Amino acid sequence: MAVNLEPPRPEDLLSISGVRLGIARAHIRKPNRKDLLLVALDEGTRVAAVFTRNRFAAAPVIVCREHLADKDPIRAIVVNTGVANAGTGEAGIEDARATCVAVASALDIENSQVLPLSTGVIMEALPLERIKAGIPACVADLGAGNWASAAEAIMTTDTVVIDGSTITVTGISKGAGMIQPNMATMIGIIATDAAVGADALRYLALRVAAQSFNAITVDGDTSTNDTLVLAATGRARNPEIVGEGTAEFGRLAVTVTEVAQLLAQAIVRDGEGATKFITINVDGGASRDECMRVAKSIAHSPLVKTAFFASDPNLGRILAAIGNAGIADLDPARVGLQLGDVTVVEHGARAATYTEGEGKRVMKQAEIAMRVSLDRGVEAATVWTCDFSYDYVKINADYRS
Repeated sequence: MAVNLEPPRPEDLLSISGVRLGIARAHIRKPNRKDLLLVALDEGTRVAAVFTRNRFAAAPVIVCREHLADKDPIRAIVVNTGVANAGTGEAGIEDARATCVAVASALDIENSQVLPLSTGVIMEALPLERIKAGIPACVADLGAGNWASAAEAIMTTDTVVIDGSTITVTGISKGAGMIQPNMATMIGIIATDAAVGADALRYLALRVAAQSFNAITVDGDTSTNDTLVLAATGRARNPEIVGEGTAEFGRLAVTVTEVAQLLAQAIVRDGEGATKFITINVDGGASRDECMRVAKSIAHSPLVKTAFFASDPNLGRILAAIGNAGIADLDPARVGLQLGDVTVVEHGARAATYTEGEGKRVMKQAEIAMRVSLDRGVEAATVWTCDFSYDYVKINADYRS
């Protein structure tokens, strides 16, 4: 079930000049599913990407890194669902490369100009022949207005005016479980028609990932396949944004980050079995990193997540998670905790005004905001997560059936 997830209507999504998308039912794992996506990028498009930090990086991630390091500009992205092509060794890498060969042949581009992305079951061989057979259907379906068909659920769009030019940003993402970015079982594609320099685009991708997909968690597991691709076609004809310190870069970064955050939050809202969407704000930190560590320690705790599912105000579990975040010199006597409009902890102890009835009232809500104050600095961070329900276990126990 999804928690207050209302994607935009397909007709509200804005196309990006220089980007076309095509979809096919390739029967990769199950019949009659849209499971193969091809994104064609016009000449002149610049691409940057951020990938998983899992040491068992999937074969497509390895090939994507190789191709991005090549001098040839990226002209296509191919995405398959159903099979992750991870834990498949050298054969998996060859399958990812063969997928690129098939796409390159169909689009008359170089193999190194294709980024292959995969998501699905780990340690299963990619059904290469099915993918090859589905590529012509993707090519035939290529169109600028196919963003909704490509995603069907998690998608968003926005605009901003820079130097008199209207810049459009549209994105889609996929992910539900094994979400703990750096990044997650997450594939995101965000495109803009802005003209952005190569170095600025790479910096933008890292910045956007840090403030969106790397700030969500469903279950604390980091996937082998996580990928965020950011493409800038330059068709808006704005003066090229070449420096991350400029006002123009700042305006674009705000818009792209807003799109990415909506997509990232949608992944959590659509988390496997999720019934609660939880925002964890940690402030008063000595560094942003320690604020993130505290927020993720809370968000990863199965005891905290199951308590939220049951609306059980056993909130000492949150304090235990804060203390388990690895901040050696944290002073518990300075820590505060607020749940919604209810003050739960002051100076490291239960607040005199707190009652379990008030805690339960907040925990019954579908959307819950939590604030942790460390009182040791001025830094802050936010993480978005969800609860653990019975359905999470059922879905993941039966994942391959």
